[in-house]
Amino acid sequence: MATDDKDGLSDESKGVTHGEVIRDYQPAPGAKWRSGRPDYAAVNKLYFEHRVMNHAEGSLEALIQKFMKNWDVECRHIASTHQWQTMDVSKFKAALNGGCPFNAQLLSDMSHANVLIGETPEYSATASSAEAGMKNFGAAFPEGFAWEVLEVFSGPPNVTFKWRHFGKMTGTFKDKHGKEHKGNGEMLNIIGLCIAKVSEDLKIESVDVYYNPNDLVRPLAT
Repeated sequence: MATDDKDGLSDESKGVTHGEVIRDYQPAPGAKWRSGRPDYAAVNKLYFEHRVMNHAEGSLEALIQKFMKNWDVECRHIASTHQWQTMDVSKFKAALNGGCPFNAQLLSDMSHANVLIGETPEYSATASSAEAGMKNFGAAFPEGFAWEVLEVFSGPPNVTFKWRHFGKMTGTFKDKHGKEHKGNGEMLNIIGLCIAKVSEDLKIESVDVYYNPNDLVRPLAT
């Protein structure tokens, strides 16, 4: 289904209903959502209830956080790289812990989650399709897996910041051997670093993410 203004993110997904816009992604004219318009209502509730930072409106931290959340919406939910707006697709590279970089098409084909998790003892990104990977981690965190910027160390062109991913392990996770693991309901917190290189017109050219994927996957598989 073609996307027009009415098919952009809802006010609830943007955060308007919580009194603060934390993402405002608007698809390009004619763009199509990967699997229908995404709904961020649940993860926004989690975010506003359990965030540890409340950045001032207009601050560098708030701007970078919204910027990266919009990037996340696009690479997760817009399948065609020709319809991506937050990135310079011709230059874009994403890498985990200094490893082999992935271009824009691989990011779309493999999914954001698979590219930024990779291979661990409990999970194999190469053995999981984009759809299966997103479904698996979505099932592990039914209330959502929220994300926030903790601290910004430098602004454009090399935006460097510390981030936190968090969510309650209330669902079920399937490891790479096919075994299902029921979550214990505890809050999982992941801390990492990101360096995002942006162009003069604020298009993302590269994203380098640093954290230990085992800190995410191991608790889900035990």
